[in-house]
Amino acid sequence: MSTDPTSRLEQLGLELPDIPAPAAAYQPTARTGELVLTAGQLPVVGGALLATGKLGTDLATDEGAQLARTAALNVLAAAASAAGGLDRVRVVKLTVFVASSPDFVEQHLVANGASELIADVLGDNGVHARSAVGVATLPLDSPVEVEAIVEVLAR
Repeated sequence: MSTDPTSRLEQLGLELPDIPAPAAAYQPTARTGELVLTAGQLPVVGGALLATGKLGTDLATDEGAQLARTAALNVLAAAASAAGGLDRVRVVKLTVFVASSPDFVEQHLVANGASELIADVLGDNGVHARSAVGVATLPLDSPVEVEAIVEVLAR
């Protein structure tokens, strides 16, 4: 596979989507120095949330992982826009929130969907620290939400 993130994205049959519009009073990213913090991104495609509900009751782990993958693609779109291109993005930390039933304990496996997408697209610049957090509910009844801390690389 190519070392260029844009080529990797194409080889995966993906493209960066338009950055989803904020659903409330915030901006998609905030930059401080060489760090970009993304707002939490939901699994939205074309302005529509792909699924609703909780892991462990409404959705299976593999479905959650696919939704986390979609949310991570939205994170990459926001980060690339703020950084000046996908080739300038290094993901330092991901936080994956998983709306789940009280007995669901596979948040880390759901989060793998996001982590694997980031690594597949960015290669070494996608190796990151991560937290996978189970929560009672997320905005719009989304099953997952992904946010990142990104380093902006010099050209």
